Amino acid sequence: MSTEDQSEHEPRLLALDTGGTMTDSFIVDEEANYTVGKAQTTPDDESVGVKNSFDNGLGYWGTSFSESAASLDGVVYAGTAMLNRLLEREGEGDIGVITTAGFEDHHRMGRGIASWADLSYAGRLHAREHEHPEPLVPRENIKGVRERVNMLGVPIISIYEDEIREAVHDLLDRDVRVIAVCTIFSYANQEHEQKIKEIAEEIKDERNDDTPVWLSSEQNPVRGETPRLNTLILEAYAVEPSREQLYNIEDTLQEEGLDSPFRVLTSSGGTIAPDHDWLAETMLSGPIGGVFGGEFMTDKLGIDNLVCSDVGGTSFDVALITEGHYPTRWDQTLAQIPTNIPMTALDSIGSGTGSYLRVDRASDRIEVGPDSAGYLVGVANEDADVETPTVTDCTALLGYINPDFFLGGDIPIDVDAAREAIDEQLASNLGEDPVETARGVLNIVERDMANELRSMVHGLGYSPENYNLISYGGGGPLHAAGYTKPLNFKDILVPDWAAAFSAFGTACADSAYRYDQSVDVILQPDFSNADDVADTLTGVFHKVREKAADAFERDGIDSDVMEFRPAIRAQYTGMLDDLEVQIEDFWDGGLDGEDIEQVIERFEDEFGRVFQRAARSPENGYQFTVAIGTGVAPSTKPELPDEEPVSADTPPEQAHKNERAIYWEGDWHDADIWNMNHIQAGNVIEGPAVTEAPATTMLVPPGWEASLDNNRIYHLSPPDQ
Repeated sequence: MSTEDQSEHEPRLLALDTGGTMTDSFIVDEEANYTVGKAQTTPDDESVGVKNSFDNGLGYWGTSFSESAASLDGVVYAGTAMLNRLLEREGEGDIGVITTAGFEDHHRMGRGIASWADLSYAGRLHAREHEHPEPLVPRENIKGVRERVNMLGVPIISIYEDEIREAVHDLLDRDVRVIAVCTIFSYANQEHEQKIKEIAEEIKDERNDDTPVWLSSEQNPVRGETPRLNTLILEAYAVEPSREQLYNIEDTLQEEGLDSPFRVLTSSGGTIAPDHDWLAETMLSGPIGGVFGGEFMTDKLGIDNLVCSDVGGTSFDVALITEGHYPTRWDQTLAQIPTNIPMTALDSIGSGTGSYLRVDRASDRIEVGPDSAGYLVGVANEDADVETPTVTDCTALLGYINPDFFLGGDIPIDVDAAREAIDEQLASNLGEDPVETARGVLNIVERDMANELRSMVHGLGYSPENYNLISYGGGGPLHAAGYTKPLNFKDILVPDWAAAFSAFGTACADSAYRYDQSVDVILQPDFSNADDVADTLTGVFHKVREKAADAFERDGIDSDVMEFRPAIRAQYTGMLDDLEVQIEDFWDGGLDGEDIEQVIERFEDEFGRVFQRAARSPENGYQFTVAIGTGVAPSTKPELPDEEPVSADTPPEQAHKNERAIYWEGDWHDADIWNMNHIQAGNVIEGPAVTEAPATTMLVPPGWEASLDNNRIYHLSPPDQ
């Protein structure tokens, strides 16, 4: 992180990660120098936290956002406000639904997975918490209309127009904010949904009503009526209310002088304008930003396999990048609600630095989370009114964090308050010493993190020895040694900018619009109909390409600069699970029979990586299920720092701050305290040590060491390596 004066820096790109606890910013200048900003998230008005974070980071360059806004090429936002609104059930209701008669209950009934998805490991294992989530739309606001289109898109029962009129009048009488329309096979033929909208618009004109009517066939025309309807409902419940928050941030930055694009990260890897028709893909953008940063790192550093691990204030998020690519998941649940939003595969558990700690009276065991103090940090925060101890209180008591330098000193930490809360609420109930209890809590937290890593890697048939691990987030460097200790990763990477790594990943994304369209195309085992399949898919790809081009034109971006990247989801005929395969290498404006054969070769390679190769069944033929078209306009990206390593292994004297006692494995140790910003490439930090920066802290336990390479990435090594 550069600390030179402002005259040497011209900020070009600002990227944000607005989490439940902190708002992180990653700022890049014209020479690829970077600085990191951090501020407490302000949920009621995110623009305040955003501005504070930008000013915090730019302050290291002797400037501020208002003084630098004119030089920017763009600002990219990622955040969790929409997801938090859903998790806390604080979205806006009053949603009306029109669906196929006989299917009025499919939102309320959901699917079996909704009863346990997203619950804690213990809750799933012991079935103690299994219950269906409350529906977001009350049954009386869901109206059925008789109609039927079959799975091939052929109308077999004409739609009953009188029932449409009755349903629309009834919903408008109920003062619904939006009417969401989802008929069963509308992804194959949207004629009936369009008829519902046409009649609804006539009625709205008669009543002088401006209630919007949304169609599932326009938002995301893919198979699966339950997740398709749920996604449309989430758009109304949690996403649309957040649009005003995005506009507010954009307006605030423009008032400060921003005259370049403000974009929002999507869960599939691109950025879109905040006034895009559908924003559901941005719901999980915050934690996923780090995965895109991880992919960028694998490319730049020549790493094939990488585990991304993000320790935030509320959760621990994990993703795998294998052979340079991350998988896309379609069966993602959000707050136990199945959706059909394409998302980068990411697993999360409720173990973060702000997680509350309690003793379970039935078992006399400490429970971690799942609720969190979030941006209030914990009892040790002198400026907050938190009464329940958190994980951060434990790290404060153990000497890992500097009470006078937490968030650069912006949040004063009272270690005595942390000790008192841990003693009274945890240790005394267990008959234990408060320090041992605090370390025991971290053992539990870090064991859960290690178990999550182990299960994800082993679950795909790999081993930690096959992977490097990158640790980031505000709490990543602090806990990396603890949660990687039971495993044997090839290398443990901790970027100097770990606190804002998700924001860094956000900056790595291109402007992109993705459109998906379900198809039902069968390829015979002998490829005898390959030419016909190629013609059908080519037609669909042209349609989704046109949608992407139109989206860029609306943003004022010339569609001629757009790169079109088609992909296909395929499976062996009769399989339940399909796989996404990139096919842009074969696309030159169309596909032919030979291209289809190459697509199948790529599918079978992907199948062999995900499933057992012996499970292949080409004798059944192949089915293409979804055509995917992504339009991409390349954006300005950050560069990794590249410094000439110094010859000396020991950090310079000015990097040494002082010493502090830390507790590790049953003993107190005198640890060297280092200023992270003054450590030079080539330096090796030997444990016991703590390196401090305003936005994060890295713990190097006794016997461990951390060497800083030319890209300002620490390599954390346990005693036996």
